[in-house]
Amino acid sequence: MSQQTARRGGAAWALVITSVAGFMAALDNLVVTTALPSIREDLGGGLHDLEWTVSAYTLTFAVLLMFGAALGDRFGRRRLFIAGLAVFTGASAAAALAPGIDSLIAARAIQGAGAAVMMPLTLTLLTAAVPAAKRGMAYGIWGAVNGLAVASGPLVGGTLTEHISWQWIFWLNVPLGLALLPLARLRLAESHGTGAPLDIPGTLLASGGLFGIVYGLVRGPVDGWTGSMVLTGLFAGSALLAGFVLYSTRAANPMLPMRLFRSRAFAGINAASLLMFLGMFGSIFLLSQYMQGVLGYSPTEAGLRMLPWTGMPMLVAPIAGILADRIGGRPVVAAGLFLQALGLGYMSVVATADASYAAQLPALIVSGIGMALFFAPASHLVMSSVRPSEQGIASGANNALREVGGALGIAVMASIFAAQGGYETGQTFVDGMRPALVTGSAVVALAGVAALLIPTRRRAERQAAPAEPAPVLETASH
Repeated sequence: MSQQTARRGGAAWALVITSVAGFMAALDNLVVTTALPSIREDLGGGLHDLEWTVSAYTLTFAVLLMFGAALGDRFGRRRLFIAGLAVFTGASAAAALAPGIDSLIAARAIQGAGAAVMMPLTLTLLTAAVPAAKRGMAYGIWGAVNGLAVASGPLVGGTLTEHISWQWIFWLNVPLGLALLPLARLRLAESHGTGAPLDIPGTLLASGGLFGIVYGLVRGPVDGWTGSMVLTGLFAGSALLAGFVLYSTRAANPMLPMRLFRSRAFAGINAASLLMFLGMFGSIFLLSQYMQGVLGYSPTEAGLRMLPWTGMPMLVAPIAGILADRIGGRPVVAAGLFLQALGLGYMSVVATADASYAAQLPALIVSGIGMALFFAPASHLVMSSVRPSEQGIASGANNALREVGGALGIAVMASIFAAQGGYETGQTFVDGMRPALVTGSAVVALAGVAALLIPTRRRAERQAAPAEPAPVLETASH
């Protein structure tokens, strides 16, 4: 009895620690966007510099995710999680104290590096601490907290900037990080991956390829898609990633074994994740500006009005996790993606330069339920589609694809918006936003189709043959 109680306590602590750490890392993706005018007023710098305060974090975060997961597998997941958390916390303090725009950009890059080590290990540590039968609910809560962070980034940033100062966007992380560090040391169990040596060639190819592609996507809307640096980044990045795939099919101990993608479960959920983040990030990016710039709400008012969307994961995602434990993750994830697509499509129809909040509310609620249904089971599907020793790199790969999807979403939506409309008047903004939202809706619907490719049944993990590369993915009914 006491042993079971201790195990439940360990699982509860792991859930709290990994959820808060994941929230911090996910929040800092978009938290700066609403604070850019205040940062420019205080620190100076042109539009190019301001964009880099967002891009520096996105770049290092996306590029180093798989490397961070590989380091954890090799040298200890708890040890590297604590190291990543310490770097992230210290860099947050440095960003808050930054005397100029260049030092702020540098601090943001270091923040992203710390988050890249910390973030993929949150799922691996949580999986190790929670009994298999309870993982759906645990992933549901973890997913809810992370989904809330992604969606509420502009609100949190805007509210802190409006009522205190932009520095508090970064100071917020410091007490949280300092509280988590001793808790992680005392309450998380250490675990390792396969013990294989680090894959240096694979790491260089993957990191270089992701850097080129994410750099091109981030800078494309700002510098122009035909700019020499943007084109170089996209082409060189694609070539390096192609080299990474070829190398990984032949290497003895590759960082990301390509055989994982032979599993329809692993391939399907990763494709769905990339497309979901592409559609969702781009839509949040435009809708937060629409509510403030066109409808005239303050950052706080806009954030409160988006709560039916952004806050829904806290209510629905734990239920979605339990549901996934009972009927399997595939139908829950697919339903969530199709609801998210419906919500974005509905918003594209009702959005006008003077739309009432009542007209927007159904779209926000449907989108919120859809997002919540996706986040919880998606994490479960990723982690149960591979062997326990490969869960670290599976988490890193999934997070990297999500980040690339988010960067791609903002780039694509911004390009469609710029081609069809602009910031001149409320009507021109709506003219640009509508086709962008339609695109986002179509992309998320495509993610739903990808989710349907995931197998509907699987043998329990303990029954999987040892020689099998990866078990097929669905959660069995209990």
